[in-house]
Amino acid sequence: MELLWLSSIILGLSVAIPVGPITVEMIRQGLKRGFLHGWSVGLGGMTVDVLLMALLYFGASAFMMTPVIQQAMWIVGAAFLFYVGIVSIKEASAIHAVEEGAVPKTWLSSYANGFMVAVSPGNIVFWLSVFGTLLADKLGGPEKNRFLVMAAGVICGILIHDIVLMLLVTYMRKLMNGRWMKRISVCAGLALIYFGGMFVWRFVQSL
Repeated sequence: MELLWLSSIILGLSVAIPVGPITVEMIRQGLKRGFLHGWSVGLGGMTVDVLLMALLYFGASAFMMTPVIQQAMWIVGAAFLFYVGIVSIKEASAIHAVEEGAVPKTWLSSYANGFMVAVSPGNIVFWLSVFGTLLADKLGGPEKNRFLVMAAGVICGILIHDIVLMLLVTYMRKLMNGRWMKRISVCAGLALIYFGGMFVWRFVQSL
């Protein structure tokens, strides 16, 4: 069981390390508004992960894998990524407000951003592939415990990644001037728009 726990933490770290829309949004919010806002984005994403694991555990995988549900999630996710990306580019010109100490956005709104960005069929496919074997026999006592240990380990790994990432971002934030923060905000916005475009492409492919 200890080996399963450690391997699940490593799996969570390996899942979180690749740069995706959640990571981009975490870095963007962390640089602009500090540790709590960036971490809140990660917590929003982890909330979706936990909800997906719970739904899959209780047998909702067939419903979530239906084409209509997946297509709706691709479109909603793409629309939100486009919105956040455009806002990021527009807000780049107002970076100086942060340097003067004005932080008009609450951490709850950053949490909501993370939650919305994490809503995608890609997440469902990932959790199905990770927990597929355990889900098949989840009604058995030992397998039920293995599922819970594995799920907790993966979430713990993601949490470790998010905290370390935000500590690094917070440190870098102190070294950057307004010009660099503007450039990063624009780049992050373009990256989020790119991911939104990928969501649209996946929607077109699913038709």
